[in-house]
Amino acid sequence: MEFDFKHLGFTLLGLLIVLNWGLLMSALMQKIGARVARRIGIRLYQPWIDLIKNYAIRSQISHGIMFYLGPVFRFSGGVGIFLFMPLIVGSVMWSNYSFQGDLVLIMYFQFFGMLGMALGAGESGHPNSAIGISRGLAQFTAIEAPLTLAIISLAIQYNTLSIVDIVEAQQGGIQNWSAWTNPFATIAGMLAALGSMGHSPFNLVKAPNEIPIGPPTEYHGTFLGVLRTNAAILHVMEAALFMNLFFGGANNWFEFILKTFLIYFWSVFVGVVFPRFRIEQSVAWFFKIPLIAGVVAIILFM
Repeated sequence: MEFDFKHLGFTLLGLLIVLNWGLLMSALMQKIGARVARRIGIRLYQPWIDLIKNYAIRSQISHGIMFYLGPVFRFSGGVGIFLFMPLIVGSVMWSNYSFQGDLVLIMYFQFFGMLGMALGAGESGHPNSAIGISRGLAQFTAIEAPLTLAIISLAIQYNTLSIVDIVEAQQGGIQNWSAWTNPFATIAGMLAALGSMGHSPFNLVKAPNEIPIGPPTEYHGTFLGVLRTNAAILHVMEAALFMNLFFGGANNWFEFILKTFLIYFWSVFVGVVFPRFRIEQSVAWFFKIPLIAGVVAIILFM
């Protein structure tokens, strides 16, 4: 079987586009948050400067192999989601390497990055690392419950676990989007998205102004650069996942950028308005309305 270098080229180009859009979107969201607080905010090109600076610095501290494999696992999770996520509807070159059942694999990749960071933090030796691990895994498990129910509901509705098939079934107008045909799954999924994006009130792992540690300070130099690169890719891909599942996917790059921006802005808007939860509040929240909506979505399509 001959290797398709042309497809690989389009995949790498798509990764470059997604990375740069993620960096720009991060700057835009920080700018919006600053304006709400009546501040000027960062320069729009600041994420690129920070990334170059991080990759130019070499770490002289050794915490063990697993500590430094944490960012690698996290980055592998983000890139793995990208590789199997279709970007543009009906385009072979922009469908990446999606296949039947790719939705299940993407769910695994979401947890893979989180688990890798937990293993890395566990070897850091910092007494508060266990707090971040317990918070992160507890909250992510709570997030997965309504999100999984929403996905099961969509799988029952469309009789497939292929993202391409789910997107193609939503073509023909807004009335065919899952947001209209399966509103309870959309409610469960979009409320779970608030936790997946990691903004307030669900930013418990870093806990700004509460625990002055975490990946931005424990990891530095190139390792922090890898984490920031992954964050730019992951935020776009998570928004693209919800776009494909509930909002009809994208027929071109302009639609892709617009929809992912609006979906990501949804989490930023909530983060600006609401203060951070405590861990017990966060976990309990996902087991209320989001979980109930997911259960109702499955019952309606059984």
